[in-house]
Amino acid sequence: MKKSLDHLPLRKQVELRRVVEVIHDSFAEAISTRRAARLKNGKILKVILYGSYARGDWVHDPVGRYFSDFDLLVVVDHEDLTDGEFWHDATNRTMPGEGEIRTPVSIIVHSLDDVNQQLDRGRYFFADILRDGVLLFDTPGAKLHKPADIKAQAALIEAEGFFAEWTSSSEEFQAGAGFYTERGNNKLAAFSLHQAAEHLYHCVLLVVTLYSGKAHNLAFLRKKAEAIDTRLAEAWPRETKFERRCFELLREAYVKARYSKHYKISAEELAWLTERVEVLRGLVRTVCEERLVQLRREAEADNA
Repeated sequence: MKKSLDHLPLRKQVELRRVVEVIHDSFAEAISTRRAARLKNGKILKVILYGSYARGDWVHDPVGRYFSDFDLLVVVDHEDLTDGEFWHDATNRTMPGEGEIRTPVSIIVHSLDDVNQQLDRGRYFFADILRDGVLLFDTPGAKLHKPADIKAQAALIEAEGFFAEWTSSSEEFQAGAGFYTERGNNKLAAFSLHQAAEHLYHCVLLVVTLYSGKAHNLAFLRKKAEAIDTRLAEAWPRETKFERRCFELLREAYVKARYSKHYKISAEELAWLTERVEVLRGLVRTVCEERLVQLRREAEADNA
């Protein structure tokens, strides 16, 4: 794994160092009031930059409104420390603003044991991090395993299972959205559409990389998926205020459609979102089926 950020502009290097400082400070505050030893003595073992900024192919496109994230894997010493409650503050404090941090930041957290188990199983996502990642912080003695070489047949079986499971669950949520729409319950229809879209994003991430994480934020999932295949961006036009507002309503529906009396969504907005989720479904199916064809070819080659 690389340790140098010399391939990045100096401003980006400064930003990343500040991001790492904020992550450490926020984590220290989050565990400071805990009583359980495994929590109050918890440690960040590694912080690894992965993705486009690690590889050097990041995108900064103000016209198209697309900006690559700093993708960071934080490795901790206990599974309990991966709970989101320990990382809300770090996420909030690393949001782009007028200060030193101007680049969007995406943080995922895993325990060392979990990462090594994923590497032992040959998970592409974690193997790619080891191959392309940049180590921003390290603790001596916290070793990562050498990735196993997963056989194409095994990857194919897993990917086919993910495809069947997550497309099916997404279709059920889409049907639920139609049911609630007919009953005039726009809030539950919006929540069901959120779940339909969320499951489609998890589907494509799992089929292509065998990993999706524990995310519900559609903006986060959309960005991760579109980084895998840019065709997925076609599902969500971003040109007009109406289009951007509709996606934001869908993103908010996971919480607000269930719990906030102030959440409102019109029949027009709901109809547009229903149409776009169907477009997303078609794009996800295309990307996943192409990946499955590739894995079948690789499996056949292995067995030849």
